[in-house]
Formats: sequence, structure tokens, C-alpha cells
Amino acid sequence: MKWCDSTMNDALSWPISHWLLLFADTWGMHDGDVGTGWMIVMMLGMVLFWGLVIVGVVWLLREGIGRGRHGLDADPLEILDRRLAEGHISVEEYEQRRKTLSG
Repeated sequence: MKWCDSTMNDALSWPISHWLLLFADTWGMHDGDVGTGWMIVMMLGMVLFWGLVIVGVVWLLREGIGRGRHGLDADPLEILDRRLAEGHISVEEYEQRRKTLSG
């Protein structure tokens, strides 16, 4: 058995406290404050936080713009007029739906 194989097997059988030492201040440079591992975790957390903030702002802006353009309070006849103007429906379909909406 090679030395690296036994070391790897030993590392896999470590208790959780040994794995947590990887995130501890192993060099003693910060008087037990923050180690390299925790700095990595904090950087990843910061990237995740700002990513979520940016996604949230973009989502809110898109929702706000989308509702303003196709507002929920829009009159059905105005929507029908817009769909005809955009070419989504034919003139015959427009007249039929307008007649149905007008009562």
C-alpha cells in the first residue's frame, strides 16, 4: 500500500472536528480570529449575497416595467385595439371579438 493511499483513507475517516480545523486559523496570524478557510467561506457568502441582490433588483425592475406596459387595469377593448395594431389578430377576428365584448 502506498503512503498516499493510506493518508487518503485516514483523511476520509477523520471526525468532523478535524475537518473544521481546515477552516480554523492554522497559521496563528490572526490570534485565533479568522483563518484562510473562513475567509473563503465569507467571500463565497458575499458573492452569493450580492448575486441575490442583483437578481432581485433586476426581477423587480422587469416586473415593474412589464406591469406598466401591460397593466392589469387595461380596458379589454384597448387590449384588442393594440393586438390588431400589432398584427396579432386579423380584422375579421378583431370585429368578432369587439362585437362580443361590446355586448
